[in-house]
Amino acid sequence: MDTDAKGQITRFLEKPADPPGIPDDPDNALASMGIYVFRWDFLRDLLLRDMEDVDSTHDFGGDLIPAIVAGGKAMAHRFDESCVRSEPSAASYWRDVGTVDAFWKANIDLTDFTPELDLWDKEWPIWTYSESVPPAKFIHDEENRRGAAVSSMVSGGCIISGTEVRNSLLFTNVHTNSFSVLDHAVILPDTVVSRHARLTNVVIDRGVVIPQGLVVGEDPEEDAAWFRVTDAGVTLITQAMLDKRAAAH
Repeated sequence: MDTDAKGQITRFLEKPADPPGIPDDPDNALASMGIYVFRWDFLRDLLLRDMEDVDSTHDFGGDLIPAIVAGGKAMAHRFDESCVRSEPSAASYWRDVGTVDAFWKANIDLTDFTPELDLWDKEWPIWTYSESVPPAKFIHDEENRRGAAVSSMVSGGCIISGTEVRNSLLFTNVHTNSFSVLDHAVILPDTVVSRHARLTNVVIDRGVVIPQGLVVGEDPEEDAAWFRVTDAGVTLITQAMLDKRAAAH
């Protein structure tokens, strides 16, 4: 985006090779983060007019935003002026999670001793949809069968039954079973991890049932035969992939 000194957007460009600089910092440029605030009546009128425009591609960034800019009504708000920071001197926190690697890392980063995004910061509350679920539960306290989590985040509704969880993030209603190990795992809601599974550097899709004894993250060639393995070595596991593997076995 090109803006004037007051922050009014004068041009909205789609991925230019040579983006315009910020008025007070020419070596850096402003980029749209896809967060917009409108008056409803204004947006409704804009959408209706765009719908009737036969020359429009009906794209938000390609048609609607440029139309607003042309009308002189678009203002830019700099994210670093109001974003959360882990400490006053820290850089403003923002992550693009458009790849498996980036999604995995952004979640795993939350398990750091002092994460850059502090979810416990009462000055920056998170207002979002929240389920009513029971607290996380940890059961079994036997040798090699201890429900425990270290340097991890475990959401409500989870049952950690005799599983070792390290440096991992578990979304709601994940149920793990005895003798399993999770290390640097990001597990989406409603997943079941069966006994004796060992999962390292993984992203597990929602509602997946991990079969008994599955080992991922120790043999890259075997992992790549059934799952999606990124260049950084993170393995994405979906139920469809597991079903295909089960059929082949």
